[in-house]
Amino acid sequence: MIKFALALTLCLAGASLSLAQHNPQWWGNRNTIVHLFEWKWSDIAEECETFLAPRGFAGVQVSPVNENIISSGRPWWERYQPISYKLTTRSGNEEEFADMVRRCNDVGIRIYVDVLLNHMSGDFDGVAVGTAGTEAEPSKKSFPGVPYTAQDFHPSCEITDWNNRFQVQECELVGLKDLNQHSDYVRSKLIEFLDHLIELGVAGFRVDAAKHMAAEDLEYIYGSLSNLNIDHGFPHNARPFIFQEVIDHGHETVSREEYNELGAVTEFRFSEEIGNAFRGNNALKWLQSWGTGWGFLNSDQALTFVDNHDNQRDQGSVLNYKSPRQYKMATAFHLAYPYGI
Repeated sequence: MIKFALALTLCLAGASLSLAQHNPQWWGNRNTIVHLFEWKWSDIAEECETFLAPRGFAGVQVSPVNENIISSGRPWWERYQPISYKLTTRSGNEEEFADMVRRCNDVGIRIYVDVLLNHMSGDFDGVAVGTAGTEAEPSKKSFPGVPYTAQDFHPSCEITDWNNRFQVQECELVGLKDLNQHSDYVRSKLIEFLDHLIELGVAGFRVDAAKHMAAEDLEYIYGSLSNLNIDHGFPHNARPFIFQEVIDHGHETVSREEYNELGAVTEFRFSEEIGNAFRGNNALKWLQSWGTGWGFLNSDQALTFVDNHDNQRDQGSVLNYKSPRQYKMATAFHLAYPYGI
C-alpha cells in the first residue's frame, strides 16, 4: 500500500495492483517514499546513497524538473509555472538530474517527478526569463523554448464556477495559460517531455492539476508513454507509475472516479479526516472503520497523505508541522493502518 506524508513519509505495503500504471516498481520489499521538496539534485543523490538506501527506503518524489519562470522573491510556487521543458531549475541542470537518478536507482531508490501537463506560466509584464535563460511572453501565450504559440492553448477565461466542467478543464487555473491537451501537437510535446524523463531512469510521475485536464486526454498521453528504462533496473515492459492530483471533496463536478482507472489518485479526503481525528474533532474510536467506510476511494486506487506541499498551507483541519504532537500521531497511524495502494 502506498501512503504519503510531506514530512518524509509516503508508505507503501505491497498490495496487488490491478493496473500496470498503479505499480510503483519497488526494489524488493522496500515500501517508503520521501518527498524531498525543493531539494537540489546533488543533495538528493547523496541522501539516496548515505541515508535512504541503507535504511530501506523505496523512493523519492522530487519537485518539477522543467525550466520555470523566475518570479520576484523566488517563491516556491514558481516551480509550477513552466517556461520550457529544458531540465534546468534551481535544483540543478539536466546533467545533475540524470546523475542523481542514476545514483539513486543504483542503490534501489526510485525517482518520481512532479510534472506539469495542464499549463504554462501565467501572465507576466513584458518578457519573462526562465531558470535556463529562455525568454517567453506568457501574456501572448508565446513560449519559444518548447515551442508553443497561442494556437496551442484554450481561449483565455476565468474559473468562476467550480461546478462548471468547461471552466474547470478549459479555463485558466489561477491565471496559468491552459494547454489544449486534445491537440495532437501539444500531446506530442508532453509525451516527448515525459519520455525523456523515462529515458533518464525515472519510475513515474505525480501529475499536477490532473482534474483540470479531460480524463480521455490523459488516458491517451499515459498510454503513449515508453516503458521504463531497463538499463536502470526496471523489468521488461514495466509501465511508469502514475499518481494524479485530483482534489475532490465529495461534491465536485469533475470527480476522482474519472481518473482512478488511469492511475492512482490523491485522496484529499483522507488528509482532511485524519486531521479532524487527531485534532480531537472526531473520537479516535471511529478510526476502526477507517477507509472506504469514510467515503474514501478503494484502497488499491488511493494515494494517501497527512498533508502535502499545497494543503499544509491552507487553514482548516489539515495537520502540519506546526502541531508537532498531533502530526506525529497522525503520521504513525497513517503508516501503520492497512489502507491505501
